[in-house]
Amino acid sequence: MDITRDIDSLTHFKRNTNEVIEQLKATGQPLVLTVNGKAEIVVQDAASYQAMLDLVDRAEAIAGIKRGLDSIARGEGIPAEEAFKRLRKKHKIPHKA
Repeated sequence: MDITRDIDSLTHFKRNTNEVIEQLKATGQPLVLTVNGKAEIVVQDAASYQAMLDLVDRAEAIAGIKRGLDSIARGEGIPAEEAFKRLRKKHKIPHKA
């Protein structure tokens, strides 16, 4: 984010919407809009927002995997075969050899 370019007033945004939208698309950067000099809202083009959502999903998946690996390292959990055995028993699924 470039604060000399990526912070603007809501008034300017409203007066120059088309121009600002083109800037958002061109830079892919969000724009902080201010009201009375205070940051109030952030706008972003749809493609950049989707890319950010994808990164959040990936970060959450990585964090979940890390928690799982840490749990196994602490000796928590059970081997997969034991888990499958318990599931087969609980749901009365016959074991197929």
